[in-house]
Amino acid sequence: MKANLNRDLTMDIEKLLSEALLIRMVEEKLLSLFEEGTISGTIHSCIGQEFVAIAIVSALSADDSIFSTHRGHGHFISWTNNIEGLIAEILGKSTGVCGGIGGTQNLHTKGFYSSGIQGGMLPISAGMALSYKIKETNNIAVVFAGDGTMGQGIFYETINIASKWNLPLLIVIENNSYAQSTPLHTSLAGSIEGRAAAFDIKYKQSNTWEIESLLSAAQEGTKYVRENRKPLIFEIKTYRLNAHSKGDDFRSSEEISQYSEKDYINTFLRTLNPKIQTMIKGIELRINTALSKSLDAPLSEVITFAPKQCSPIYKWSKLEFERERVSDSIYRSLKDLLTRHPKAILLGEDIEYPYGGAFKITKDLSTLFPGRVNNIPISESAVMGIATGLSMGGYLPIIEIMFGDFLTLIFDQLFNHACKFRTIYNNQVEIPLVIRTPMGGKRGYGPTHSQSIEKYFFGIPDLQIIALNNRISPYILYNAIFENLHHPVLVIENKELYSKFSNDDIISGFNYFYSDEKFPCLKISPIDELPDITIFCYGGVLGDVEEVLKSIFFEEEILCEVICPSLIYPINIQPILESVSITKRIITIEEGSNIASLSGEIIASLCELKVKISAISRLGNNSIIPSSIENESKVLPNTSKIYNAIREVYHA
Repeated sequence: MKANLNRDLTMDIEKLLSEALLIRMVEEKLLSLFEEGTISGTIHSCIGQEFVAIAIVSALSADDSIFSTHRGHGHFISWTNNIEGLIAEILGKSTGVCGGIGGTQNLHTKGFYSSGIQGGMLPISAGMALSYKIKETNNIAVVFAGDGTMGQGIFYETINIASKWNLPLLIVIENNSYAQSTPLHTSLAGSIEGRAAAFDIKYKQSNTWEIESLLSAAQEGTKYVRENRKPLIFEIKTYRLNAHSKGDDFRSSEEISQYSEKDYINTFLRTLNPKIQTMIKGIELRINTALSKSLDAPLSEVITFAPKQCSPIYKWSKLEFERERVSDSIYRSLKDLLTRHPKAILLGEDIEYPYGGAFKITKDLSTLFPGRVNNIPISESAVMGIATGLSMGGYLPIIEIMFGDFLTLIFDQLFNHACKFRTIYNNQVEIPLVIRTPMGGKRGYGPTHSQSIEKYFFGIPDLQIIALNNRISPYILYNAIFENLHHPVLVIENKELYSKFSNDDIISGFNYFYSDEKFPCLKISPIDELPDITIFCYGGVLGDVEEVLKSIFFEEEILCEVICPSLIYPINIQPILESVSITKRIITIEEGSNIASLSGEIIASLCELKVKISAISRLGNNSIIPSSIENESKVLPNTSKIYNAIREVYHA
C-alpha cells in the first residue's frame, strides 16, 4: 500500500484514511462531549496514534485476540468498527458493548479486552496465548502497552515467561515518549530493544509517520509470531497530539505543533481533496446518528455485590466421610479433577515431581498428567494474570501459592482483573479459577511465612473464600468448588491441617451437625442442653477450640456452641445469629488480625440485625509473628487464651 500525495487517492488509501479519520473524529467528539459535561470522569484519546491500531489489526485474523489499555478506543474501533456500541458504553448506556458498565477503559467484544490498569493486561494476554499453544491452534494474542509500562515489574515477569514458554504473543509498545506527563528519557534506563534482547525475544521497530513501512512491519511481526509460536516485541514510535487525559498537558506548544505538522492524517487533510471532504461528512453523519441513539437509550443497571446476610433455607444433618489425612484428601481431589476435567491445569512454584510442592500436595501429579502440572517462575503476579487469561481461553487453572503470605503479590491481578471481568464485561466472560495456599502459623516459619492474611481479600466482588478444617473432608469441599465453577475461588489450607486427619469422631456430650449448603457449616452443640456461649471460628483454629470445649465443660460446667463455616466469604450470618440469639454471648477467634476483619463484620452484622448481645470477646493476632516457635505460640490464639476468654465472657 502506497501513499502518494501527488496523485489521486487509491481505493486502498481511501479505506486507510477512512478508518483513521473515523477513529480521530470519534475521539474528537468524545472530547467535546466531555468538555460540555455530557461525559464525566475521564477520556484518554489516541489522536495522533491511530495508525498503530490500523496496522496491527490489518495483520490479524478474526480468531486472534487483542488486549488493550486505558487508551484503547482506536484499537477497539479498528478491530470492531462498532462506534455505536463504543459511544453508548462511554455514556453509560445499556446499549453499550458492556451494557454501560465498563465505560471508556474496560471494553469487551469478541476477541477484544481492555483495562485501565497500567501493564495489567500483559500476563492475561500471555494466558490467552498459552491457551492457543495448548490447543495447538494458529491463533495469536496481541497486547498493547505504552512506553510508560516499561516501569512496571509485571512487564518483565510476563515477557520472561512468554519467552521461556514460547508463547504466540505479540507485544506492541506504543512509544509516544511520555508516561502521562513524564518524558521517556527521564524514566527509562537503556532501551526497549535492549530489554527484548535480554529476554531473548525478537524485536521490531517502526513508526506512524511512514505508513507503508509500518504496515509491512506489522505483517512481518504477526507472521513471525504466528509461524514460530514465539513472542515478539514491536516498538512503534508515535506521538499523541492531545493531552494524556482531558486537559492535563504540560508539553510545549512548539513540540506539539512539530508533530501535528507531520501527522499523516493532517498531511492528507491539507490537500483539501474532495473525496476526503465527502468522507468526513459521511463519518460526521454516522457519529451524530450513533450519539443521538445513545443519548435516547436507558442507562445501565446499577450492580451491587452486598452478600445476603441471612440464608435460612438449610437443614442441619450428619455428614459422613472416610477418615483421611488432609494432605491426601487434597491430593485425591486434584488427581480426580485432572482425570475427569481435561482442561484443568495446575500451576505453581516447585509443584512438579520430585519436589511436589512445599507440602508435597501435588506429589507425582506431573508424571501422571504430563504437561498439565507445571512449575512456574517466582512470578506470582504474572502467573495470577496468566491463569486469568487461561480461564478466558476455556481452561480451568488451579494455582498453588507456596505460602499464604505471598498472596499480596497476586492482589492486583486478582482484585482488578480476575474478579472484575465478569461484571465490567457485562457477563460476557467468566473466570473460573482456583487459588490454593497454605496459611497460618504454629510451625515456627517466622514473620513472613506464618501469617493469616485472608482478611485482606474479604469484600472483593465475585470472589469466594473457603477455609479448610479438620471436620469436613477437603475432598467434599473441592468437589463442590469444581462443580459448575464460574468465578475465582481462594482456598485457605491451614498448614497445621496437612498432617492431621479429617474425621467425624465427636467429643462426648456434644452433637456435630453440618448444614446442607454447598459448602457446609459445622455446628457443635451440647446434647440436650442450651449453650451458654457461642464460639465462632474457622480453619485450623477449630482443633484448639474443640480441645477447650471438652475441658471447660468438665472443669467449669460452661457449655459452648461452636459455629465453624467452610465458606468464610461471603459468609452466611444465619447460623451465628441463631446461636447468639440463644446465648447472648459470642467469642470470635481468628489466627490473623481481628482489626477490620471477619470477626468485626460478624459483630456489626449481628448489631444491624438487632441481636441482643451481653458479652463479646474477639481473639486474634495483631502482632508480627516471631521467628521463635515458643514466642509464636504466645501471640497466636491458643487453648489457654480461648479458655480464659470463655471464662471472662461467661462471668461478664
